[in-house]
Formats: sequence, C-alpha cells, structure tokens
Amino acid sequence: QVQLMESGGASVAAGGSLRLSCTASGNTYKTYYWAWFRQAPGKEREAVAGIVADGTTTYTPAVKDRFTISKDNAKTTLYLQMNSLKPEDTAMYFCASASFEWPPVDPLAREYEYWGQGTQVTVSS
Repeated sequence: QVQLMESGGASVAAGGSLRLSCTASGNTYKTYYWAWFRQAPGKEREAVAGIVADGTTTYTPAVKDRFTISKDNAKTTLYLQMNSLKPEDTAMYFCASASFEWPPVDPLAREYEYWGQGTQVTVSS
C-alpha cells in the first residue's frame, strides 16, 4: 500500500505560479510511475504530467513548457511546479502512483493504483 497526500493548492491570479507537493508513504519502493492529474468541474479527469523511476518526464501539450514535474527521492515527495497559470488550469489536482508492469507505457497512459485526496487550484483572470 502507498499513501499519498497533496498540498500547495491555492487561489492565484492568471500569470502566477504555484508549486504542488505530494508526500508519499508506505511501500513506495515498488513505485515506478508517478503522475499529476487534474479534474475541473463538469470535465473528465486528465493526466497532466508524469515521471518514471529513471527521471524521464512527460507532459500533456496544454501544460508543456509551463509545468515541471519532479521528484525528491530522499523525501519521497513529488512536485509540480506550475508557472504562467491560466484560468483554464483551474481544477482539483491529484497525484498518483503505480508499480512497474511489462510492457512499459507512457506515464500519462498508465492506469494508476494509488491516489491522493487532491488539492484545489483556482486561477482567476
């Protein structure tokens, strides 16, 4: 079992920045995939950014060049640095993790086993 807890959500003006954190505990040693998802009211949940154990990252086009996913292995913490925020970035943000299965897939396409409770990001115009 892996427990995930997000923090760092807030209300900001368009153009601002936020850094989300996701603290992991439990059997994290099996984790290979980590990702951030978001879900806006009335919309489906979408994968935003992913990272695998070797540090390879991937982003959905809507956030590429604005968001950066990273992981501090010593602290078992996942981060999402969000810059140049737009009103359309408003959503509940979730972190997720999953173990490795063959064949390897894009982290944005992986089915995730563990989820946090979410942290709200609101961007005003």
